[in-house]
Amino acid sequence: MAVSGCGLGSGGSVPLKVGPGSVTPTPGLEGALITVGSKEYTEQVILGYILEFTLMAAGADVRDLTGIVGSRSTREAQLSGQVDVAYEFTGNAWINYLGHEKPIPNTREQFEAVRDEDLERNGMVWLEPGPMDDTYALAASKQVVERTGVRTLSQYADLVRTNPAAAKTCVDTEFRARQDGFPGMAAAYGFDAARAQTPILQVGIIYQATADARQCDFGEVFTTDGRIAALDLTVLTDDKQFFAHYNPSVTMKREFFDAHPEIADVTAPVTAALTNDAIIEMNKQVDVDGRDPAMVARDWMVAEGFVTPA
Repeated sequence: MAVSGCGLGSGGSVPLKVGPGSVTPTPGLEGALITVGSKEYTEQVILGYILEFTLMAAGADVRDLTGIVGSRSTREAQLSGQVDVAYEFTGNAWINYLGHEKPIPNTREQFEAVRDEDLERNGMVWLEPGPMDDTYALAASKQVVERTGVRTLSQYADLVRTNPAAAKTCVDTEFRARQDGFPGMAAAYGFDAARAQTPILQVGIIYQATADARQCDFGEVFTTDGRIAALDLTVLTDDKQFFAHYNPSVTMKREFFDAHPEIADVTAPVTAALTNDAIIEMNKQVDVDGRDPAMVARDWMVAEGFVTPA
């Protein structure tokens, strides 16, 4: 999707203010106008606010463009300069932006390959990644697991081949089309993707629909989503290690990084604190408890000592 068709403006004000904590005003960033973007789903919006609060505490004049619909639109916004910085995931870039069909199993090697190729081909800079790894998965309710005996993706593939009506799988539009999603998974596990029944739902609806086990037997999930535990879903084991690693990294155009190299040191400790446990809890507070993602992001940063409430 072209950025011109996204209706993106120059960004709005960050919804909450923060003061310095361990992140302090930094020469080179003080007064700099920086637009932060993110995709529209919960985790990405949280990460966008975390990045905004980090840069705000460092003294930047931050503009908010969180909630852009779709990976491609967010990427185009960065390439065109409408978004200066954003958290992006290594596996997403490797498969969908750089066009590779197979992920690299080692997380460090995956990051370094993305970092080097995206810089060479597109002038994009990737900073050191965080430890959280948010990858795709399929999940099912306890009842479906007991009924089908399916606990791995190889067993799921067998079920699709032998009894596709018992393997109805709810997915969103991106996962149904992406090569790091359902089509690639089907090829890796040796079943015909067209044989599977895959109702299209919004990501936020899939979790409850999978738990209810009426509209779908299985569902697409993200492994760091707090609703997995809240709804007592079972994540199927990716026994062939098909799904790529998705570690978050602060990304930007080389020209922006050259103008503001301080951003690497300022964001590094925050990114390093983004563990799976941390993001699962933040996702749960938004998607299960109904809290505002900006408040969740700010409260986590205050608890970690990165910023203070203003």
